[in-house]
Amino acid sequence: MADQFDLTIIGSGPGGYVCAIRAAQLGMKVAVVEKWQTLGGTCLNIGCIPSKALLHASELFEEANHNFKALGIDISTPKLNLPQMMNHKADVVSSNVGGVEYLFKKNKITVFRGIGSIPAAGKVLVTPQSGAQTEILTKNIVIATGSVSANLPGIEIDEETVVTSTGALELQAVPNKLVVIGAGVIGLELGSVWMRLGAQVTVVEYLDRILPGMDSEVARQFQRMLQKQGMEFKLSSKVAGVDREEDGSIKVRVEPAQGGAAEVLSADVALVAIGRKANTEGLGLDIVGVAVDERGRVQVDGHYKSSVDGIYAIGDVIAGPMLAHKAEDEGIAVAEILSGQAGHVNYAAIPGVVYTNPEVATVGKTEDELKAEGVDYKIGKFPFTANGRAKAMMSTQGFVKILADVETDRVLGAHIIGKNAGEMIHELVTLMEFSGASEDLARTTHAHPTLSEAIREAALSLGDGAIHI
Repeated sequence: MADQFDLTIIGSGPGGYVCAIRAAQLGMKVAVVEKWQTLGGTCLNIGCIPSKALLHASELFEEANHNFKALGIDISTPKLNLPQMMNHKADVVSSNVGGVEYLFKKNKITVFRGIGSIPAAGKVLVTPQSGAQTEILTKNIVIATGSVSANLPGIEIDEETVVTSTGALELQAVPNKLVVIGAGVIGLELGSVWMRLGAQVTVVEYLDRILPGMDSEVARQFQRMLQKQGMEFKLSSKVAGVDREEDGSIKVRVEPAQGGAAEVLSADVALVAIGRKANTEGLGLDIVGVAVDERGRVQVDGHYKSSVDGIYAIGDVIAGPMLAHKAEDEGIAVAEILSGQAGHVNYAAIPGVVYTNPEVATVGKTEDELKAEGVDYKIGKFPFTANGRAKAMMSTQGFVKILADVETDRVLGAHIIGKNAGEMIHELVTLMEFSGASEDLARTTHAHPTLSEAIREAALSLGDGAIHI
């Protein structure tokens, strides 16, 4: 007799494992189907977590090479031990993955190893690498299979010389020349890692700007900062092909996006970072009748239900930003909805972070969006060059930018470039969750000296004016 569950989740990434834990907390009997040997999905295994380990390590390496002397720390020139840096990354991944295993045991969640598919509503078929298939009977199913790297036509990925983010996290040597295809978050983060460790990095982007979708002023200023660090950009350009040479190097053929003469970039490694696409292949959605959109994403209603009763979807397989924390919140929401509660995600207040140095953090509307919507808004800005803590840390690059409604003073969006921007953005996320005004923030005491004072100063500048500028 097949096992009977209240909820079966396909995929154990941030959306899936958080959904499973919340559902178990609410009293459901939960199963999770995972095709990999480890839990945690792309984020914990080959994405967010390992990339942050390398970003942190490479940032410290760069600090030791360039800033220690000015701080009065005299050391011999640091030498890169790449194998040990990779060991650190592996240890971080192992610790996080082990943490999910522990939480599943603690919450009595049953794990099935294998590829999950849906032969019919109320059933999940698990196909392991070897051995017999298992059929799970379940009241509800949540599809949380995440996303995979998108590729360009005609370009063969080998994860050695032409890599996705997966291969870029496993390089065995620092490339002399790295070409990054795509100026989005993944390309800039991983390009930054290898640039700090000694690579010459060129970023090719089809659009005329970096970080599509982010505030255009922020993107322009950030590009200048990256260029000062040594990163080169070829915007309004497309990659026509990648040719492998006999000596193991590659030639990347780059053309103007609107047509014209091509140029050839020599490189040791090319990173394809043009985005990600929903991972729905092999689920049997067409067989069971689950509707998908033109991009292969599962179509869901306001309660994450697909076109088939009892089948839900969250995270990267549905519309919206492909962010781990967005998937987590949706996982909690759908678990609460299935238990009769009012699960909800406020998509107007989901932060996004680029974990470079300096970091870029954003929440809510951009200036571009407010202009397009005809909203009458005001801008409050404050530079870190006028922040005492930033000066002490030699981290004065960047600024805080707050956008508020002229009539109501309600904060509509906020954007930060600076050291630890990803940590500082959350007071603005919280303010927006409570529909707060910039005056609320301006009148809130901030500890001195902190980087966060720049946020208060930006809010003050929306009223009578900032104090320190």
